[in-house]
Amino acid sequence: MKIDARSAGRTLAEAGSWRVILLYGDDSGLIRERAKQAVATVIDDFEDPFRLARLEGDEQNRLEEEAFALSLTGGRRAIWVRDAQDSILSQLQKSLEPDSDTLIVLEGPSLTARSKLRVFADKHKQVAAIGCYPEEGRNLARTVTDLLAEDNIRIDRDGLAWLLGHLGADRALVRGELEKVRLYGEPGQTLTLDDIRACVGDSGQASLDDGVYAALAGDRLMADRALERALADGASPVAFARVVLMVLERFSQAALYVQQGQSRQEAMASLRPPVFFKRKAQFQLGLARWSFEALQQAARATQALELACKQSGAPDELLCRRHLVRLCHPRAFENE
Repeated sequence: MKIDARSAGRTLAEAGSWRVILLYGDDSGLIRERAKQAVATVIDDFEDPFRLARLEGDEQNRLEEEAFALSLTGGRRAIWVRDAQDSILSQLQKSLEPDSDTLIVLEGPSLTARSKLRVFADKHKQVAAIGCYPEEGRNLARTVTDLLAEDNIRIDRDGLAWLLGHLGADRALVRGELEKVRLYGEPGQTLTLDDIRACVGDSGQASLDDGVYAALAGDRLMADRALERALADGASPVAFARVVLMVLERFSQAALYVQQGQSRQEAMASLRPPVFFKRKAQFQLGLARWSFEALQQAARATQALELACKQSGAPDELLCRRHLVRLCHPRAFENE
């Protein structure tokens, strides 16, 4: 049965009432987090080999066998399958026979919408199929504030806006950054922008942001310096490509609003999360220089850059430097 986003939390809290939980989508960190949450509804000790079977790779061939195995210590068993593939479908179908009550949790980050496993899960009444996709906008803001509220820590508006602009898309990475914030803050404290920048850090990722925004605004010198600082701090060329794509997506959305009749100021104000106040001047300047079509071409070129950087032996840092120079000149993408 396909579970919508609004019902996902309730379904996972009651995972023990299902026979199978299938987790799929683009956010591998969220998939892993939800899989652990589901298993925890029937298993207290994750190190108990009699009640929990973890299956990866070729071990998935034991799914049916594990589904009908008995717990030597009593209690309901669970099977946790990572990177589930369509090849286990026949075993899964047999495992749903009444003779077994084992909870089966499947991580399927690589499963497409046409996957036989997903099609089966969407229709079977004993299987909960839950999509796991990166949070953004209000949903991401709610996740941040809720997690901090667990420690009675609050965050002011400017600090939240900056943090949302620097968090990655993967749930595991988001959790990692928020753990830094939770360790930094104290119960009852309201964290400010300066607090957030101090504990999350203003190197690497932040320097990449500085470089990309400067390039789109046409400031070649500042862009070069920021990129060199980021690379020196350990930022990877692939991370650079992904930051470029993220920023281009924001600019493209604003440019689309302008095409629809909004002023640049109105377009910037319509973005969620809002433009960080210290970047507003750069953002407005860049928006005046770039057309929607050129931004789309730049995004496609950046996707090609990421692929090139992943090739073995590629001069990835040199490719990034060249790409940054091109981003300083919108005309470089207008005729592609």
